[in-house]
Amino acid sequence: MNNIARIREKLAEKNLDAVLVTGEKNQRYATGFPFTDGYVLVARRGAWLITDSRYIEAAGKAAPESVCVQLYDREHPALELVKAALAQAGVERLGAEEEGLSHSRYLALEKRLGRELLPAQSVFSELRAQKTEEELQSMIRAQRISEAALAETLPLIKPGMTEKEVAAELVYRMLRHGSEGNSFDPIVVTGVKTSMPHGVPGDLVIQKGDFVTMDFGSLCDGYCSDMTRTVAVGSVTDEMRNIYDIVLKAQLAGIAAAKASVPGKDIDGAARKLIADAGYGAYFGHGFGHSLGLDIHEAPSASPANAVPMPAGAVVSAEPGIYLPGRFGVRIEDVMVLREGGCEVITKAPKELIVL
Repeated sequence: MNNIARIREKLAEKNLDAVLVTGEKNQRYATGFPFTDGYVLVARRGAWLITDSRYIEAAGKAAPESVCVQLYDREHPALELVKAALAQAGVERLGAEEEGLSHSRYLALEKRLGRELLPAQSVFSELRAQKTEEELQSMIRAQRISEAALAETLPLIKPGMTEKEVAAELVYRMLRHGSEGNSFDPIVVTGVKTSMPHGVPGDLVIQKGDFVTMDFGSLCDGYCSDMTRTVAVGSVTDEMRNIYDIVLKAQLAGIAAAKASVPGKDIDGAARKLIADAGYGAYFGHGFGHSLGLDIHEAPSASPANAVPMPAGAVVSAEPGIYLPGRFGVRIEDVMVLREGGCEVITKAPKELIVL
C-alpha cells in the first residue's frame, strides 16, 4: 500500500472526501516529491500535484502514476486548478492542515475555494507516527551516515579546538558520507556550556578535562537521524564519570520499558525514576524522547505529558540527561523503533564513556 492509499483510508475514517495538503513535509509524504511550492490534493477519487515551471519536470518523475501532475501559471492559477480538481472528484467535505496554516491563510483559502475547510491535521500526524519498513530503512541509512561522521570526528577533537570547529567537522563529514543536509542545526558544546541542553556552538575553546556534547543528525530520502554523544577530553573526574554512568543507566532503563502500547509517560518515567533516585531529578528537565521522521520532532513523545499508548512502528529518541548549571552536563541519545514486544535500537555507535 502506498501513501496515497493510506491517506484515502484515513479520509474515509474521518468522514472527509479530500484533504488539501499545503505543508512541505506532508506533501512529500503523500507524493514522494520534495515539494517547495504549490498544492497537493488527495481525494477518495483522484490525487493531484499542482506546481510551477521550476518543478514540473522533477515532479512528473517523482510522483506515483496515480497522481495527476499539473502546471500552474498566470493563465492557470494554482487555486483555480484545485477548484477544478475538487469538482472533478465530487468533493463536499474538504480537510486542511489546521495546525500548519496561519489563521489568515486558512481564511484566505476558504474564501478562494468557496468552501469551509475542516480540520485534517490528524490524517498526517496519525499516519506519520507509524513508520513503514521503507521509511525505517531511510532512517537507518541516515543514522549510519551520522555514525560514520562521528567516528571520523572523534580523533580530531583536542584541547584548543572550538565548538564551531567540531560542528563544522561533523557537518562536512556527514555530507561527504552522503547526507542530504542536517536534520537540524548541530549542537556542539563544551565545558560549562554542556549544562545547556540546546546550547549553540560558539568560539568556546575545548580544555583538558572538559566534557564535549555533540547532538546532530543527517538526512536520507528526506528522513532524519538524531544522536547525541558526550565525551571527555584528556581526563575525567569521579563526579563526571558518576553522572555519565547514571545517565547511561537511565537511558537503558527507558529503552527496556519502551514498546508499543505503553504510554509515553511510562517510558519516560522508567528513566526519570532512576535519575531521581540518584538524587539528580531536579536536573533532568526535558522529556525522555520525541518521535522523528520527515521532521526532527514529530508526535508522539515519550514524555511525562503523554498518557496515550505509543503505536507500533513509532521511531522515538532515547535521550535522558543531567545538567548541573554552570558546571557541566551529560546527555546520551539513541533512536529506537517501538515493536509489540519491545523496541529495536537502530543507533549502533558506542556509548560507554570515551576519554579522548
